[in-house]
Amino acid sequence: MARFFAARLALGALVLWAAFTLSFLLLYLLPGDAAAVAAAGGGEGAADPAAVEALRAELGLDAPLHEQYLTALGGALVLDFGSSVQNGIPALDVLTRALPSTATLAGAALVLSVVGGIGLAVLSNLVRSSWLRGVLQSLPSLAIAVPTFWLGLLLLQVFSFRLGWVPAFGSTGFVGLILPALTLAIPTGAYLAQVLTRSLHETLARPFVEQARAKGAGETRILVRHALRNAALPTLTIGGVLVGQLLAGTVVTETVFSRDGVGRMIVTAVANRDIPLVMIAVVFAAVVFVVTNLLVDALYPLIDPRLAHSAGQGRAGASRRDTAPALVADPNDPAKASRNEVPA
Repeated sequence: MARFFAARLALGALVLWAAFTLSFLLLYLLPGDAAAVAAAGGGEGAADPAAVEALRAELGLDAPLHEQYLTALGGALVLDFGSSVQNGIPALDVLTRALPSTATLAGAALVLSVVGGIGLAVLSNLVRSSWLRGVLQSLPSLAIAVPTFWLGLLLLQVFSFRLGWVPAFGSTGFVGLILPALTLAIPTGAYLAQVLTRSLHETLARPFVEQARAKGAGETRILVRHALRNAALPTLTIGGVLVGQLLAGTVVTETVFSRDGVGRMIVTAVANRDIPLVMIAVVFAAVVFVVTNLLVDALYPLIDPRLAHSAGQGRAGASRRDTAPALVADPNDPAKASRNEVPA
């Protein structure tokens, strides 16, 4: 197990390096000049050439590309991403100021998406009406197809401008968090519901479910005690994707609702070619992605203890493919042990 997580940490470090390097090269290839934008106060081309050259030298932008890269990489290793080109504040300070608002928004959206996604998947498997089941199972696809910015504008139009229930803009207060969190949670929860619904459908078709029905177990008991846990692994696997989707969604959501946060910081930094801010935002997103996937890996053995043994032998990835979505065999019941299923 220790070797497995050491390998995952090494892979995570490689992901962070790749994200840093690719973002640095892409920013370098973008047209325009960060020094000219900063010297002109946001209007590139209007600054004095001498002032632009002086600022380029001050920021180190006149050095060869490889020197700029090595300097930036060395600073990133000690959490020194330099200072914002626009206001001279250290990039790390700008991020830490914007992070609480974004973390609150993403956390609220994650809770809503998990509760709503699991609830919708369970409900769609419990209803007896075929047409209602079809409607419920079609909702996730519809929600995923709706653009985030359009959903945000629709919620603003209905609940803020027409009904006046919640404020349209602002970053403070619980009420001001409702619409942005819903805007992020609806597509994310729909994705979760879609995966879990399919996994539950496959699990409920397994022989052990028929055996439980033959013993007199009700549908709710079967779903909660048996199928839901067996269907958890494929759903848990998309945890990293969900967190990445939430982070990407904050860029649009914070802009639509005029909320301060990392999303608006990224939009402003890209527009002004503020390289230090863009770099620290990219590295932060990569860190969140890596940490989320490490947590998902740590949760797998809690659902299927056999994966801990497989991970210790360096075969966790194969075990996921071979054993999902089932998973804890009962050594006291040979029939259940022969099928990779969760006991009652």
